[in-house]
Amino acid sequence: MLYAMPKTEQWQWYVEEFSPTEQHHHAIDEVFYAGRTEFQNIGVIRSAVFGKMLVLDGDTQSSQADERIYHETLVHPAMAAVSDRSEVLILGGGEGATLREVLRCPDVRRCTMVDIDGEVVDLSKRYLPEWSAGAFDDARARVIIGDALKFLAEDRDRYGVIVSDLTEPLEDSPSNPLFCDAVFRNIKARLTDGGVYVLQASTAGFHNMSLHAKMARTLRRYYRSVASFYTHVPAFDNDWAFIACSDGADAARLDPAAIDAYCARLRGQNYFYDSETHRRIFALPLYLRRELAKEGGTF
Repeated sequence: MLYAMPKTEQWQWYVEEFSPTEQHHHAIDEVFYAGRTEFQNIGVIRSAVFGKMLVLDGDTQSSQADERIYHETLVHPAMAAVSDRSEVLILGGGEGATLREVLRCPDVRRCTMVDIDGEVVDLSKRYLPEWSAGAFDDARARVIIGDALKFLAEDRDRYGVIVSDLTEPLEDSPSNPLFCDAVFRNIKARLTDGGVYVLQASTAGFHNMSLHAKMARTLRRYYRSVASFYTHVPAFDNDWAFIACSDGADAARLDPAAIDAYCARLRGQNYFYDSETHRRIFALPLYLRRELAKEGGTF
């Protein structure tokens, strides 16, 4: 079920609670689905401002109006940073939009996506087909419904890019067990030389950046380059952060001409990401740089 849906005379509302003292209200035009899977509460709604939205455990995952901002930012800086894009692994990403963005690159021979919740995948295919835009039917897509923890422990393939589109590693999240030393070692072992591990990494707002900084500090134990970047995602009502990790590529210092050459190879047009956007999303504000520079506070 959705977190809350109080009614007024004109509107029904979806209320996203960021903290006990902060909420974001979305007026709902239609509820397509509200229920619970084996792993989490799920809602698919249409809001008055953002169009269709996917909601998991009361948190907005993506919206029709701006999901390309999030998904292009998550995928393309990492893809642009590597020379070998033939094999890509996605952890999570049940809506299929991360898979869609990866498969826009003609260099990709196979993209493996592992998501634990098959019901999210099925509901996304049914109600949110614009997100995947046919990606689930692409011959290069290998979609595995299963535990990413188990997959990483047993898999022996190597990937030029590993994309983590999991929920935040909060104590009550099904992705929490994936943020630990054993998993980080397994992820690094699955990367090709010079490969990039990129992950959605919580919020970067001045008032709620501590979890992101903790994630970045932890990953510095494993990679020579750990680059934070962020952008504002309107449906999230926050600045959303990501981290690109590698021993061979520094995503923060890519050549603009190389980025634009990569983007020119993509099928279809980008909505958000190019070399100018890349420069902006890696230009961190001073308060975030100071937080990232602190010692301690790791997982």
